[in-house]
Parts: sequence; C-alpha cells; structure tokens
Amino acid sequence: MSNLNGWGLTARLITKHFGALGNRVSEAIANFDPETATEADRDRLADNLRSAAQKLAAARAAFNKEADDVVKLRQLIATDEQAAGTLAERLAAGKISESTITLFCDELEGNKARLPQELQEEADAKQYMNELQTIVDALSKQLAEFDAQAKKAMQALASARAQQDLQQLRAERQAQLAGLQGMRGQSSALSALTRRAESIRNDAEGLRIVTDIGQKPLDQAAELEAIRKSVSQPALGNESALARLQRLSGQSGEPLALAKS
Repeated sequence: MSNLNGWGLTARLITKHFGALGNRVSEAIANFDPETATEADRDRLADNLRSAAQKLAAARAAFNKEADDVVKLRQLIATDEQAAGTLAERLAAGKISESTITLFCDELEGNKARLPQELQEEADAKQYMNELQTIVDALSKQLAEFDAQAKKAMQALASARAQQDLQQLRAERQAQLAGLQGMRGQSSALSALTRRAESIRNDAEGLRIVTDIGQKPLDQAAELEAIRKSVSQPALGNESALARLQRLSGQSGEPLALAKS
C-alpha cells in the first residue's frame, strides 16, 4: 500500500508542477512570439470543432438509423395488425395452422413490446445529436469570435509596430540632428579646420601686404617713365630745327629770337 501511495503522490506532484511549468512555458512562448501562439490557439479550437463535427456526423447517422428502425417497426406492426383479421378467418376456415398463427402472434406481440425501446433509442440518439449540435454551434461561434478578435489584435499589433518604427525613426533623426549641432559647437576637428583656414587667410594677407609694398616703387617708377614718354616723345617728333637748337643750347625760344634780330 505504501508503494501505491508513493506512486500516487509522485503522479500528483508531476501533474501539479509540470502542468504549471507547461503553463508558464506556454505563456513565455506567447509573449515571445504572439503570432505563432495565436495560430496555435486557433489550431486547437479548429481541432476541437473538427472533432465535434465528426462526432455530430456520426450521431446524425445513428439517429437516422434509429428513426428508420422505428418507422419500419411501426409499419410492420400496422401491417401485421391489418393481417390479423384475415388470419383469423383463415384459421376458422382451416386454411392455416394454429402453430403459424401462434408464431405470427408472438412476433406481433414482440414487435409491439420492442417499439417503446426503439422509440427510447431514437429519442436518446436525437438528444445526443442535439447536444453535439449545440457544442458544434458553440465551437463555431467561439472560432469565429476568436478569428475576429485575432484580426483586431493583429491589426492593433501592426499599428503599434508601425508607431514604434515611426517613433524610432524620429528618435534617430533627433539624435542625428543633435549630433550635427554638437559637432558645430564642440567638434575639435571642425575647430582645428576653422583655425587652419584663419591662419592661411592671415598668411595670405601678410604676403599681399609685403607684395604691395615691394610693388609700389615699381608702379611709381613705371608711372614716371610713362609721364616722361608722354611729355618727351610727342614734342621730339614735331620739333622744328629752331626749337631743337634752343633745346640743345639750353636757351629758351625768346632770347634766341632777340639775339637773332
């Protein structure tokens, strides 16, 4: 007895703890992959409905058989009852034996006695069929409601994921913008690049100043040379003999003319 009690306790412990473990595992799977868990739940409901529908089909066939048996038995009893009068006349006329009449009566009485049992079997089959029909209807409704709820849940899940993706993209964009702003204000590389550009501009400005200083005397000399050429060259080109003598002698034109007179 102690061994039997031990095995019974072990079975209960296994059922209790591993059954709870199975529930926890199922919940974990459902949380991890709700789509697959939903499909599994629907498959389970569909299997229950399929099994109930098969039983309903068998119950309908059994009821139809019981109902047909009742119809046939009633028809047989009605026929035999009608034949009873004719057989009585034949027995009185000596056209049929008493043993045949006895057998006929036994069968008629047996059929009448069996009719209530057949009616009960028909009623039981009908009740069983009706109960299965109720179960099938309930399972069908449950499956339809499950499909409707699953559709809404999947739509809600898709919408939530879309919102999640949208907010994730917005967060990434904000992070990128913040990074760019931080780079503009704090990036050492950009600061060094800016300082390098400023240094190069300063060097270029210094070189320009030095070049301008060195270029100024050259520009002035060129300007003076241009002035000399503009003054001297046209006069020499149209210079008369008298003017040339005056220029070479270092005298102006007027005293030379007085001396000549």
